Amino acid sequence: MDRLGPNSANSSPLTPLGFIERTAVVYGDRPAVVYNQTVYTWSETYRRSLRLASALSSVLRISPGDVVSILAPNIPAMYEMHFGVPMSGAVLNTINTRLDARTVSVLLRHSGARVLFVDPLSLSLARSALELLPAGDSPPLLIPIEDPYENSLDLTGFDLTYEKFLNLGDPEFRWIRPASEWSPIILNYTSGTTSAPKGVVHCHRGIFLVSLDSLIDWSVPQHPVLLWTLPMFHANGWCFPWGVAAVAGTNVCLRRFDGPDVFAAIDSHRVTHLCGAPVVLNMLANTPPAKRRPLNRTVKILTAGAPPPAAVLARVESLGFAVSHGYGLTETAGLVVSCAWKGEKWDKLPAGERARMKARQGVRTPSMASMDVIDGETGRSVPWDGVTMGEVVLRGGHVMLGYLKDEETTAKTIKDGWFFTGDVGVMHSDGYLEIKDRSKDVIISGGENISSVEVESLMYGHPAVNEAAVVARPDDYWGETPCAFVGLKAGLAGPPPTEAEVIAWCREKMPHFIVPKTVVFLPELPKTSTGKIQKFVLRNMSKKLGSLTAGAAKPPSSKL
Repeated sequence: MDRLGPNSANSSPLTPLGFIERTAVVYGDRPAVVYNQTVYTWSETYRRSLRLASALSSVLRISPGDVVSILAPNIPAMYEMHFGVPMSGAVLNTINTRLDARTVSVLLRHSGARVLFVDPLSLSLARSALELLPAGDSPPLLIPIEDPYENSLDLTGFDLTYEKFLNLGDPEFRWIRPASEWSPIILNYTSGTTSAPKGVVHCHRGIFLVSLDSLIDWSVPQHPVLLWTLPMFHANGWCFPWGVAAVAGTNVCLRRFDGPDVFAAIDSHRVTHLCGAPVVLNMLANTPPAKRRPLNRTVKILTAGAPPPAAVLARVESLGFAVSHGYGLTETAGLVVSCAWKGEKWDKLPAGERARMKARQGVRTPSMASMDVIDGETGRSVPWDGVTMGEVVLRGGHVMLGYLKDEETTAKTIKDGWFFTGDVGVMHSDGYLEIKDRSKDVIISGGENISSVEVESLMYGHPAVNEAAVVARPDDYWGETPCAFVGLKAGLAGPPPTEAEVIAWCREKMPHFIVPKTVVFLPELPKTSTGKIQKFVLRNMSKKLGSLTAGAAKPPSSKL
């Protein structure tokens, strides 16, 4: 037996790209992608992906390992990119459409992107980003994506558009299989608000494992109908673009949506599954009864990013949704911890207790090798008492290859095979994890990660700000929002700035989703004897402020 080893029959690298190839053969006539009145079957989607791969390879001479970026919402082209780009051997980089031009420019330069596909509504953002690239840099080729449902868009002046580019490709193209299952397939950035971004690189093997693991853990059957309320640019939609292909499901794409839109789409397309941050749950819970449509079946929702509030969970499930809760990071490509539900025990609990149990992050998913919470001083596992806190560490095939062009940070984050998340949690007696704090001071607002340190560094640029600290303020709708505590400079010429003026200044300097929603002025920020700002004091103060959207049916803008 010890002489047996890999041969040409069993050494084919694992890759999620084979999912669409199989489904196109077996279920080629089933609907794959639905967008307004446009419907592509699995056979059509596969051939469009092959055309994309072929054109990238033969027309643009994209080589294995080159980076291809896309700046777009949930539209068919975004879905096709998840297959067509890696089928050319390239690495897919999806960019958050909510970022500002400076940040997009930084990401394009750091990744070395060869091509940038852009949704027409993001064209001005893309052009501004390209203008910010240093003069000596070779900018990526800009290719806009047509959208027949956005009639006001003008693509005059572009000789090459997405559909024209696809027509240059071969629908019978023999896609380029990875040389190794450890070859990179995607590049995602953990933060879009820093001049030193962390580019997370994942391999074909890891994405193959996460895609199947998520299907198993969520009990997804054959032919689900998934409504895309989770942005595909957000950790590649937790790898469900590949997962839905594996089970020959239907992807219902929405460019933008609010509560009534979601209910309408569920009714029209007989949706069975959807993913999203707790903000999506709140959106559904707060949709006025007159604008809802009754569910014709139980619709499963997978949520992550922040523990869903118990009251919101109860309201959503009373409408006929079944909510599952999980935990993951960009570095794990998807959810690797989930609150596995013990229905025979927990269904009998009162609603509040059920919600409390469901709000815990949970246990490792089936193919995640190990999860633990360790003491930072001793490196030993903390007791399972629900009280003793430590750092959450993970181990398994889901973990990234590393950070692009940053070996030092990679080495600090992955030690002895363990990925140190930086999140602080406890282990309960039943082996379930509960996140208690974020050692990296990350604020999770509407599913988007916001680094408080980065917001603070930008706020220090305000001419009247002497010191600033940003913490999370609890919010009934967004989960959390940034709350800034500010100390002003002495001897200011003229009246001190108001809260509204500081927020307006921030909106000019920052991506809008990271702008503080609350500014509190203090004579001096609380500090330790060594001069370090005591953020735990500020967190307690922000909690006492309560929710910014308490009692509101929806936030100032209901569109995401």
